[in-house]
Amino acid sequence: MGLLSLLKQSNVIYIIFGITFLTSGLIINFFQCFLYFGLRPFSRYLYRKINYYLCYSLYSQFVFVAEWWAGLELRNLKKIINMYEIDWICGWILCERTGVLGNCKAYVKKSLQYVPTFGWAWRFAEFIFMERNWEKDKKIITSLINELVNYPDSITLLLCAEGTRVTAQKLEASQKFAQKAGLPILNYHLTPRTKGFIASLPHMRGKITDIYDIQLQFKSDDPIKPTLTNLLQGKQVTAYLSISRIPLDEVPEDEKGAEEWLHKLYEKKDRMAKSFEETGDFFAISEVPKLERSIIKKRYYSLVNIICWTVVVLTPMLYYLINLLLSGSIIYFLIGASIYLLMQRMIGMSKISKSSSYGTNDKKLQ
Repeated sequence: MGLLSLLKQSNVIYIIFGITFLTSGLIINFFQCFLYFGLRPFSRYLYRKINYYLCYSLYSQFVFVAEWWAGLELRNLKKIINMYEIDWICGWILCERTGVLGNCKAYVKKSLQYVPTFGWAWRFAEFIFMERNWEKDKKIITSLINELVNYPDSITLLLCAEGTRVTAQKLEASQKFAQKAGLPILNYHLTPRTKGFIASLPHMRGKITDIYDIQLQFKSDDPIKPTLTNLLQGKQVTAYLSISRIPLDEVPEDEKGAEEWLHKLYEKKDRMAKSFEETGDFFAISEVPKLERSIIKKRYYSLVNIICWTVVVLTPMLYYLINLLLSGSIIYFLIGASIYLLMQRMIGMSKISKSSSYGTNDKKLQ
């Protein structure tokens, strides 16, 4: 086993990643907060320009882990997605390679905005936080969509119409609902929830030109499962991705027509998922026209970003740690050793709690 492989298995590396991310995330949150209250009331344009780079600096640290540390591959790219533990990272990789990572937005549940680093960053980045109360959510969608379409640069807005991860129980309940409602019965996806999608459309027309339908899957027989733990350990994962561009004008303007259009789209996605599971190809038996393969090369920005943050965060920490050890104080030494052992304990617990259900009967799908 080479030196690099040993490093990828070392808990010290995980601690370095964790300290760097948490510290840099809180620093970024501080500047976001300062700019949100100090600059945004006077110039939203300038605030959004600066916030793009702050968000990019935070998100790209996970892109680095996937692309450069673990060597994750995206295959079958064209002009998100079965829900796995790292599906969101694959989406971020795609955004990074197309230059919109700092401006990627999503519909997410409101409770996430209180989570340090990511949640706070999303709050300052004007994500659409849903309360699971349709009367309130409809007003939120109307207000924030009108804000997002006026961004100074290109943005991406992720909508997972199924609303949650798939489990065997949820899939069974979804199929029963679809049967009663006379809707297509899906085997790999949940029946999409149409209200949020339909409520967003009127505010997008004329300002947002395209919808990108994305289908992401991993081979179930791959010995390296798509988990965050495997990425942190530097194990290479291969993701298979199909992306098709749909002009927004193709979506019917009336609510009934838009609802039917979304159900037909998910029926097609379900056929593609079945085709991939059975043949390893999205198009072999799905009756969906085959898309030509396109490759978007990875960029060096995420690598440069993580190097800069590691130097900024770890240099003063190592300086004070060395001084602590050289001070000769047994109390200080025990405090440092206790912190290290606690971090190792937390990493061990994380490996257990973060294990994916991928490959089991309760397999996570979108």
